[in-house]
Amino acid sequence: MSAPQVLTFGCRLNAYESEVMRAHAAGAGLGDAIIVNTCAVTAEAERQARQAIRKARRTNPTARIIVTGCGAQIDPQTYAAMPEVDHVLGNAEKMRAETFGALAGGTGARVAVDDIMAVRETAGHLLAGFRGRARAFVQVQQGCDHRCTFCIIPYGRGPSRSLPMGEIVQQVRTLVAAGMREAVLTGVDITAYGADLPGRPSLGQMVRRLLAQVPELPRLRLSSLDPVEVDEDLFCLIETERRLMPHLHLSLQAGDDLVLKRMKRRHSRADAIAFCNRARRLRPEIVFGADLIAGFPTESDAMFENSLRLVEDCGLTYLHVFPYSARRGTPAARMPQVPAGQRRERAARLRNAGEAAMQRFFAGRIGHTVRVLVEKSADGMAAGHCEHFAPVRLDGPAAVGTVITARIGGVAEGGLAGTVMHPADPHPNPLPLRGRGDAPALRLHE
Repeated sequence: MSAPQVLTFGCRLNAYESEVMRAHAAGAGLGDAIIVNTCAVTAEAERQARQAIRKARRTNPTARIIVTGCGAQIDPQTYAAMPEVDHVLGNAEKMRAETFGALAGGTGARVAVDDIMAVRETAGHLLAGFRGRARAFVQVQQGCDHRCTFCIIPYGRGPSRSLPMGEIVQQVRTLVAAGMREAVLTGVDITAYGADLPGRPSLGQMVRRLLAQVPELPRLRLSSLDPVEVDEDLFCLIETERRLMPHLHLSLQAGDDLVLKRMKRRHSRADAIAFCNRARRLRPEIVFGADLIAGFPTESDAMFENSLRLVEDCGLTYLHVFPYSARRGTPAARMPQVPAGQRRERAARLRNAGEAAMQRFFAGRIGHTVRVLVEKSADGMAAGHCEHFAPVRLDGPAAVGTVITARIGGVAEGGLAGTVMHPADPHPNPLPLRGRGDAPALRLHE
């Protein structure tokens, strides 16, 4: 029997959930299924999902097409009305093995979408592997209790809920045993981790315990962080823990205080700058990515310029830029809108600023040694990402899943070009950096 296909749109959490669904569908015998895991963060993301559904039906006329994800949760009838779609599943339903068993047995409903706001727990799902990848996404949190005025995602994901520590440790251990060298902790709002658990452990406390209990994990990354919700334990780990990669992605959205207030964000411009400055003092080699929205309702030219300057003021390296997309049912959709052309023009300027910042960072890496997680290898060449999440193309062979040392010799094809110095990782379980009061911390690019 053929294996089920999964088309994934949107965030890292969707990527993790796609692997869970792939396993559930295969276990149920749905080898002919095409699962479309939609995103609803922008109108463009939903348009792309609908386009993919139509293409999937044209190229696979006998396949069973199952649509799920945030788009399906928020607006199930739109997808159910598409003649190409056989089943529509909500975000809770898609994670249950019995849902796919019912579809395979012919007893599953065509539309199975319950009230996501009534969900209070997130079940762990033990993945034995991650489609042969050297990097794996690990869900630690689900849902969001905040109500940013531009965002529809809480209505697709439900309230914030956290996975217990034991389930996270078990999943990471299983993935490392299967060959994973890097785990990425993901969720909708991971800095809210633990607020619903006994003892209310913070994200930093959870990460500290995870690294202590899984010493065989070589590298750990965190997905998008809210800068004002980062706790002291996490700041300490930024400074002292070598296995926590020196790359953080921040949910900033804007760099103007009035826009941030109208977005109902919890941080100010000064908060964002202070966070980046503090993290950089603790670990000078750290780099930052950020989400930024261009053309939010009421945004003036001067407000936009504040966001543009944030790239330099925070020292951002990687930008995810979105022209504002009005989502029906959100407060921002009822605010005075910036013309679409102006949104696109501002988004282009932000992207240009981000590209320039990234190229400056790449140029500054020339001559340094980096540690590269090898993710592809073919025809005597290899490629992967270094500690700072910069893509590195290597000039020699290396086994997928190894972490090798390379010297950067130049910039090429949207990333760095490196020469392999060690074909295999001589230190599979690197030790933490030294903390305060010890000898000076070992820096990665000395």
